[in-house]
Amino acid sequence: MFMEALALAGLMVCCLAVPATAAAPAAPVSDDFATAGGPLRLTFIGHGSLRFDYAGKVIYIDPYGKVGDYAAMPPADLVLLTHEHQDHLDAEALAKIGGPDTPLVLTGACLAVLGRGMVLENGQTATVAGIGIEAVPAYNIKHMRAPDTPYHPKGRGNGYVLTFGDKRVYVAGDTENIPEMADLKNIDIAFLPMNLPYTMTPEMAADAARMFRPRILYPYHYGDTDPQKLVALLADSGIEVRVRALR
Repeated sequence: MFMEALALAGLMVCCLAVPATAAAPAAPVSDDFATAGGPLRLTFIGHGSLRFDYAGKVIYIDPYGKVGDYAAMPPADLVLLTHEHQDHLDAEALAKIGGPDTPLVLTGACLAVLGRGMVLENGQTATVAGIGIEAVPAYNIKHMRAPDTPYHPKGRGNGYVLTFGDKRVYVAGDTENIPEMADLKNIDIAFLPMNLPYTMTPEMAADAARMFRPRILYPYHYGDTDPQKLVALLADSGIEVRVRALR
């Protein structure tokens, strides 16, 4: 049943920010951070797809096969899915790094596709594979698929705050600069999306960053948006903006 659900998920149609004619994915690059619990390596696979290596564990966020060769990557100790769109829930990529016993943290809509996993609703917390996880809201206020139909409805998707030793990492998922971001505290590293029309403009992302003031900010899932615009908008903010290949 699990593999059938994965095959079904791979056929889902969604709005993708990566062109169908994209070249083969390049080898991803990484940044390293020291934490109280040991080294943390952040690997930028592409689009909304990330990998964290920490304390002997490998954690993936939203694996997506069009931007990474998951067959060449190590197996997952934990996978987190922010929402059910196919560029975030890619069944084929997921099957290459995990099996029926791989821990999944996901939304109710993702559970409906895959048939298994731990659902965290907005505001809920858990510890999985030794990693503290907080699920936070991710939704649209302005950008709509149709009148009164946001691309990402409130309560359906998650962002996640992950705790690695003394470092807190916020992965926003597909969201705009929503008021709940003002409640985020002590964020060391953040990932904010800028792929129009589905999430934020650079101005919206800058407003979001100023709400919770991460020490380091990575624009991600930015499609055709120029991330240097965000760099310029936050030049005097004290927030370090790092641009990586996360189109």
